[in-house]
Amino acid sequence: MSVTSTSEKISYLDTSLPFAERTKDLIGRMTLEEKVGLMNHPSHGIPRLNIPAYNYWSEALHGVARNGRATVFPQAIAMAATWDKELIYQVASAIGDEGRAKYHAALKRNGYTAQYQGLTFWSPNVNIFRDPRWGRGQETWGEDPFLTGEMASEYVKGLQGNHPKYLKAAACAKHYAVHSGPEKDRHWFNAIVTKRELYDTYLPAFKKLVMEAKVESVMGAYNRTLDEVCCASELLLDNILRGEWGFGGHVVSDCMALSDFHLHHKVTEDAADSAALALKYGCDLGCDHVFSEIPTAIKRGDTTEELVNRALERTLGTRFKLGMFDPDEKVPFASISMDVVACDEHRQLAYRAATESVVLLKNKNNILPIKPSTKKIFVTGPTAASMEVLLGNYYGINNQMITLLEGLTGRIPEGMGMEYTSGAMLKHPREVKNTWAASMAQTADFAIVCAGLSSFLEGEEGESLLSPENGDRESISLPQSQIDYIKELAIHGVKIVLVLTGGSPIALGEIEDMVDAILFVWYPGMEGGRAVADVLFGDVSPSGKLPITFPKSLDQLPAFDDYSMNGRTYRYMAEEPLYPFGFGLSYSKFEYSDLQLETQTPTLGDFLHLSLTLTNSGASDSAEVAQLYLSDLQASTIVPFHHLIGFERVFLKAGETRVLKFTVTPEMMSFYNDDGKLTLEPGQFRLEIGGCSPSKRGQELNAPKPLFAVFEVK
Repeated sequence: MSVTSTSEKISYLDTSLPFAERTKDLIGRMTLEEKVGLMNHPSHGIPRLNIPAYNYWSEALHGVARNGRATVFPQAIAMAATWDKELIYQVASAIGDEGRAKYHAALKRNGYTAQYQGLTFWSPNVNIFRDPRWGRGQETWGEDPFLTGEMASEYVKGLQGNHPKYLKAAACAKHYAVHSGPEKDRHWFNAIVTKRELYDTYLPAFKKLVMEAKVESVMGAYNRTLDEVCCASELLLDNILRGEWGFGGHVVSDCMALSDFHLHHKVTEDAADSAALALKYGCDLGCDHVFSEIPTAIKRGDTTEELVNRALERTLGTRFKLGMFDPDEKVPFASISMDVVACDEHRQLAYRAATESVVLLKNKNNILPIKPSTKKIFVTGPTAASMEVLLGNYYGINNQMITLLEGLTGRIPEGMGMEYTSGAMLKHPREVKNTWAASMAQTADFAIVCAGLSSFLEGEEGESLLSPENGDRESISLPQSQIDYIKELAIHGVKIVLVLTGGSPIALGEIEDMVDAILFVWYPGMEGGRAVADVLFGDVSPSGKLPITFPKSLDQLPAFDDYSMNGRTYRYMAEEPLYPFGFGLSYSKFEYSDLQLETQTPTLGDFLHLSLTLTNSGASDSAEVAQLYLSDLQASTIVPFHHLIGFERVFLKAGETRVLKFTVTPEMMSFYNDDGKLTLEPGQFRLEIGGCSPSKRGQELNAPKPLFAVFEVK
């Protein structure tokens, strides 16, 4: 936007001055009433200062969301399955471009920007997906702190841009911290973890986004952590975020989280008391009405105008970085036109992300890819023609969405037969008991059964239509209606290629043995149908890897509301899962060989350099994700069985070989002790590198044979 100057020299309009100086000048011109009007997410305008109204609440989880037409990329958990950092940067940069264009278009049309039209995007979600029942796990980057930090950092960098002065958009790391369900309890839940678990599991991704990616905003969670409300936690906000990590951006509450202080957590008496507590510990912006009670809190002597000023220096500081008070010609991103929104280039990027996210979990007798000799396929299942399964949650909208059925229809070669019927409902039994589906399937070479989950079955509190009070799942199995239908086909001898949609693990039970192939395609976005069809037909070899563990059943998991990591995720789970973290098959074959360590006895504090050879020994060009895991064999406290410390996605043509190099840093060899302090000890360590996390189950499923090495730090 452009703010009209007067003949008076006004510092906050002087683009040659530092943002901090301009921000203080602007705040100094405001009355208390005007200041308070800027403290909630619908920020009021100040006409006499020519400042338009602005709403901080915008969403961009996997594309500009809830704001009309946009490119719809695969859901965040799907993008995590690509393990492709370069791709994620490009996706986020495209989202930032579209957000910029739509912001300026709305501002030009209305003179202000309403909810979902701004540049402060409340993404990414870097909570750890510690339990598959959590309906919002689909919004995350998986269960591993390292992978989450690596991928989400690229997302932040791409969204915010790399200009030395201005932000393209402002990203937000949420929900800080120790927040991952149950959804129905989030407004009063108290997450209890040890200091070791806090620093080892729940904080690393936030730390990386703050200290390395320079994320502009952090959102506090609804719940309490270690007895303190997260949006007014001395430990989380004062000591760690701003103290240990030196965070300089602004903190926003989750929506209605400040009201939870007095309504549900019962740590304050009323809204004014809640406002005072939030300001004290550094929550700068409220996503509700509570900060409107600040004048009452000041009158009571519970807070001060100085703390209001401190909060505004941070929130208005973000708006200055976004160029909202500077002439458009000064702001490099203000010239981005609406031509970028849902453009062909972004569509192709969405397609690439969808293809790279597809995880091949089973391929009995190499039934896939679909062979040219195939005479007929039968497409069926409740998600085949579903638009919802493309979207996930927090989504944008596009007028060229491609369902799984449409994608297959567009790809099938002329002369190959194809029939379709839905065959089953998503969750409820069929009203028509007798169906021709089994007979139709028997006339085909095999059936492509599109099944799984949708946003009807998992999501945020209040969003899941079949469970309106709770977006979580009570069961992690397929709904019984789908199980019955797959059994019906299998009993009739039908070969089945199972294409599963969803944002969280699905325990398949006996179904796993009844089907010939399994593709997990997540919520794949607007190009999902085309991408999945191209993988099925072999135009693209599947290369996605699971960013989460698929348990065999809930019997393998602790209670949902137990936040201890004991028995959770591949890092602390002793039992063998259905599908391990990092697993994913290919149409090709990869071999790891010639692991070389520069030394077997590095000195404490030294870096350890290593190399290995990766070969595509199969017949298909394909990508492989080489994954490096480390185990501390002699740690003095509880440590993960193994943990991811590096990965590289490599595309190799059939027969091609490449030498990969990794560096193991002292920090990677360290662990968090019982006081939450990073500790480096001498002792033995075990390295494993391959195409899956260390797991007997991975080898049973034909993951590439990994390489091992043991070294001792002196």
